[in-house]
Amino acid sequence: MTELSDTTPFENAGAETHPKLLRVLGGEVVNPPPIWLMRQAGRHLPEYRALRAKTANFLEFCYTPDIAIEASLQPVRRYGLDAAIMFSDILVVPDALGRKVSFEVGEGPKLDPLRPGDVLPVFEEDTFHAKLNQVYSTVIGLRAALPPEVALIGFAGAPWTVATYMVEGGGSRDFQKIRRWAYTDLGGFARLMDLLVEATASYLCRQISAGVQTVQIFDTWAGVLPPDQFRRWVIEPTAEIVRRVREAHPEVPIIGFPRGAGNNYIAYAFETGIDAMSIDATVSTSWAARAIPERCVLQGNLDNLALLAGGAALERGVRDILTHLGSRPFVFNLGHGILPDTPPEHVERLIELVRGQVSTPRA
Repeated sequence: MTELSDTTPFENAGAETHPKLLRVLGGEVVNPPPIWLMRQAGRHLPEYRALRAKTANFLEFCYTPDIAIEASLQPVRRYGLDAAIMFSDILVVPDALGRKVSFEVGEGPKLDPLRPGDVLPVFEEDTFHAKLNQVYSTVIGLRAALPPEVALIGFAGAPWTVATYMVEGGGSRDFQKIRRWAYTDLGGFARLMDLLVEATASYLCRQISAGVQTVQIFDTWAGVLPPDQFRRWVIEPTAEIVRRVREAHPEVPIIGFPRGAGNNYIAYAFETGIDAMSIDATVSTSWAARAIPERCVLQGNLDNLALLAGGAALERGVRDILTHLGSRPFVFNLGHGILPDTPPEHVERLIELVRGQVSTPRA
């Protein structure tokens, strides 16, 4: 196992300040806004690549607490971000449900595909959480290692997105298998989604009990659905997860990310009960400022290619986002995860730009 660094990663570890991220998620306008980045821990960092080489496979990496803790701390230590997100993967949920999950180098995740008529996994709470106990140990260790001003984010994949991997057997270009099942066997597919709602809500609640302070629900493939199917398989399951988590932990804010939702972002913001919504880079910030009520905190939405390119493209992107969204409760982030080829110097410049610019005042 890899040992955590002996050096103290944070200069202000003794500061007793409420995390900026949590203040904003509670509805406060903070200028400059807090910043964290999806996939901030990962292959763009040389220290991550060195750490990753110490484990045989990606799931072992996720299930080894001291390694996962170190991976989570690396970007916070390097960049001084306002939040850490626990290092894991959305597919630990089907893995804990007993479905075979593996990660092939250069190919992404592989799962034994579910088909209509197959016997579905069963959510057995004790067995499920025993499989994920190392994830909860990661959360406990992270909370102890982070200074109080840095928020700790937990997460899970939304039922629709996790189901796409379970049914397609991995990634997909057209999602024909899962979409056909949802149309032709409504009852059977609904049972799969109900299973994932139950497992996901329980998983998020256990993360919160271990020490995360907010959670994000990633629905990466929400955008492939037409509006009626989006409501049935994205909004309704997410709303039920939010209800269950909030019933157990009413003080913990919940962020939703229905990537690619387009105009469906409005219904998602109104109907799921989330506290904050992350938007992807295809969304006009001026539209989002007008269409999404301020009671729903916005997060996003810099194009990850603009971050990769750097220079003028990066500066224009930051300026546009802060101009339209910086005067409301807002969390700066990307529209999707950091790309592996992104130079760390570009991330450093991004943070300088966000923290050095003042948002345009309200008219």
